[in-house]
Amino acid sequence: MTRVRIVFSTIDDAQKARHLAGRLVEEGLAACVNIIPKVLSVYKWKGQVQQDEEWLMVIKTADTRLHRLLERLRELHPYDVPEGVAFPVESGLPDYLEWVMEETRGPDQT
Repeated sequence: MTRVRIVFSTIDDAQKARHLAGRLVEEGLAACVNIIPKVLSVYKWKGQVQQDEEWLMVIKTADTRLHRLLERLRELHPYDVPEGVAFPVESGLPDYLEWVMEETRGPDQT
């Protein structure tokens, strides 16, 4: 198991996805955000089954930044209940994993 985490979140607009991804990277909470366009989401909201096209954001971060990333995602996201689910990264290329850790090193981590 590594210290890198992958977070999934969806949003209803490409420009909003780019803006949110940029903020997370600028603030050092994400090393990288991949934006996958036009996934179909089927879900129940307020008693009704909904179907909407959304953009899936695949966010890479360090375990030490995960809590703050999820807080910031809630602050910046336009949805009442934004998706924010995290998964541990079992393994990966060492150079890439180290890069994620370096890019998300918090101000208290030197």
